[in-house]
Amino acid sequence: METPTTAFGLIERIRQGDRDAFTPLFEKYQRRLAVLVHYKLSAAKQRPEDIDEILQETFLAAFEDFGQFEYRSPGSFLNWLSRIADHVITDEARYENRQKRRGGEMTRFRSDSNPQGAEPADTQSPSRVMAQRLDVESLLEKLNVLPGQYREIILLAKIEGLSTQEMADRLGKSREAVALLLHRAVQSFRKIQKPNE
Repeated sequence: METPTTAFGLIERIRQGDRDAFTPLFEKYQRRLAVLVHYKLSAAKQRPEDIDEILQETFLAAFEDFGQFEYRSPGSFLNWLSRIADHVITDEARYENRQKRRGGEMTRFRSDSNPQGAEPADTQSPSRVMAQRLDVESLLEKLNVLPGQYREIILLAKIEGLSTQEMADRLGKSREAVALLLHRAVQSFRKIQKPNE
C-alpha cells in the first residue's frame, strides 16, 4: 500500500499516530512559510538565521499543538502555521525587549552551550538547509523587485493560498479588481523571472 504524501494524506497519517509524517508535512510548507515570515519581520530581523529560528519555533509549536489543528480546506494548514508564526514573532519581540532590559542572552535549542535545551524540530542536513535557504532568498529577491501592491497580492494568492473572494474580503476590493490585480502582478513576476524575453 502506498503511503499518502499529499498534505491532507500526511495530516491523516499524523492523526493515525504516524509521527514520521511530521517531517515531510513541514517540508512541504517550509519555503512558503519562510517567505511569509520574512515579510512579517522588521527589516533588521529579516536575516536568514532569524527566519530559520522563527520557523523552528513555529514547527515545534505546531508539533506540540497538532491536536488543536482542524482541517477545513487545502489552505487551512498553512493558515494555521502562519498564525502560530505570528505568535512566535510576537513572543520573540516581547522576550527580546525583556532581555534588553535585563541584559540577558537567549538560548533555546540544544547546543554545546545549552545541553538541556529542546531538540530542534528540523533535522535536515546542512547542505539541504543551505539549498532551501538559497531558494527562499532567490524568491525573496524577485518579490522585492515588485511594487508593494503586486507583492502583497502574490503573497496572499500564491503563498497563503487564499481564494479570490478571500483576498477581496481582506483587501476591501471587488473580486474583479483583485483578479485583475493578481493577473498583472503575476505577469510582472514572470517578467522578473525571465528578464531576457
